[in-house]
Amino acid sequence: MHCCAQYCDDDPLFVYPWMGIVANIPTHVDKDGRQIGESGRRLKEELTMKGLKPLKVHPIWSTKGHSGFAIVEFNKEWDGLKNAIMFENSFESKHCGKMEFFASRHLGDKLYGWVARDDDYRFEGPVGNYLRKHGDLKTVSGKEAEDARKATTLVSSLTHTLKTKNLHLKEIESKYLETSATVNKVMEEKEEMIKSYNEEKKRMRQASHDHFKKISLEHENITMDLKNQQRELDRQEKELLQRAVHNKSERRKLELEKKMNERATLEQKKANENMLKLAEDQKREMEQLHKKFIELEMKVDAEHALKLEIERLKGALQVVRHMGEEDEDVETKQKLVEIEENLKQKEGELEYFEALNQTLIVKERKCNDELQEARKELITSMKDVKTSANIGVKRMGELDNTPFYTAIKRRYPADEADEKAAELSSMWEDCLMDPKWHPFKIITDNEGNPTEMINEEDEKLINLKNEFSDEAYNAVITALKELNEYNPSGRYPIPELWNFKEGRRATLSEGAVHIVNQWKQLKRRRK
Repeated sequence: MHCCAQYCDDDPLFVYPWMGIVANIPTHVDKDGRQIGESGRRLKEELTMKGLKPLKVHPIWSTKGHSGFAIVEFNKEWDGLKNAIMFENSFESKHCGKMEFFASRHLGDKLYGWVARDDDYRFEGPVGNYLRKHGDLKTVSGKEAEDARKATTLVSSLTHTLKTKNLHLKEIESKYLETSATVNKVMEEKEEMIKSYNEEKKRMRQASHDHFKKISLEHENITMDLKNQQRELDRQEKELLQRAVHNKSERRKLELEKKMNERATLEQKKANENMLKLAEDQKREMEQLHKKFIELEMKVDAEHALKLEIERLKGALQVVRHMGEEDEDVETKQKLVEIEENLKQKEGELEYFEALNQTLIVKERKCNDELQEARKELITSMKDVKTSANIGVKRMGELDNTPFYTAIKRRYPADEADEKAAELSSMWEDCLMDPKWHPFKIITDNEGNPTEMINEEDEKLINLKNEFSDEAYNAVITALKELNEYNPSGRYPIPELWNFKEGRRATLSEGAVHIVNQWKQLKRRRK
């Protein structure tokens, strides 16, 4: 079966890994009385020059020093056994084999060598000890059977690996199809978003046009009224002149009214200009903010689509690489190179979009900061104005004292009720501002999203509800929610632009419209 079977027809036991024994190595006694011999390097070089390919040569030492023996190690495979047999034959051809070594009485200075077998393995002495420590006994047929078992195991392992690779390939193909479906879905959603954006843009343009048309019409009407008043004053002045009325007081009164009308006209003109400028500035800022928001949204959509495209290319790259491992044709390699170049290009585009996205975010934050500053200025100008209008300033987190006064008046006489109610309200205001009192709890919904809610089992709230009315309890709950939403860290009331009619936070546009309406009412009163 193998190249070495011709040397082992009787199937003897060899030492494995294959080893050879070299005997009668020259030694001499040193000054300490120990046997000294050469190292195994020169002997290994000589054997290598003969083409025997030894791996290592180990001189054997005993308690007396060099024993005169050396072990030659060969490769563990069949070519190692072949080299060991050639090693033995080279010594036997010179009558320096194992049999001659043990039969000769005068060994001289020749080297003897043979292949290590079972009798050498069992020999008591330094040589046998070394063989038993570094090897064991095997027959050629046993080695063949062991190689056959290893080959069977290797085939089984390769078959299992092939099945695993095929399963992995199917998983990659499934992920690739799933990614492609996701990309298609995202592109459809993007088309829907663009359609919705165009419709919203059209609606906003129409609303803006109608708003400014209304402002222009009102401006024209006011201007016409002023011109009519001016013509009426001119007519009255002309009549007075024609009638030659010399009443100084009437003339002085007429001149005064004329001056006041001229001054009112100038003020009206300035107010109209400021109002139009304010409206135009607000429109321009809102359009710029909306444009930047849409631009940011489109960039984010493009970045998201680009990320999905990169994931799809990576999946395709894995599939092509896996196909390339099994099929080394030129078309597959070319396709692999094209996908890798496309992937690098998409990754470069992704880096560009991410940098652009950061720039747009900074611009959006700047616009938001400017709008917040305008909102703060509007709140500052309106917070001291007492009005019953729908739009005004509300102190968020401020406790409504009315339910406390109502509840106290039911318990105490009229002369004590006001003082008791004030004390009770003050006590609960202190509780609301106390950061150590936090009657909230976290509740997680079915999707795992946490939500902070009022802890209705809080001892203070329970006592308030039991001792006083539900109205007082609800007033404290409302103040708590507002503080937790608008100022959870400071725990004190803060002003906010509020739509009292709808019970919600008013927009900046609603505040501006309210200011314009207040100005128009004031102008009518002056008339």
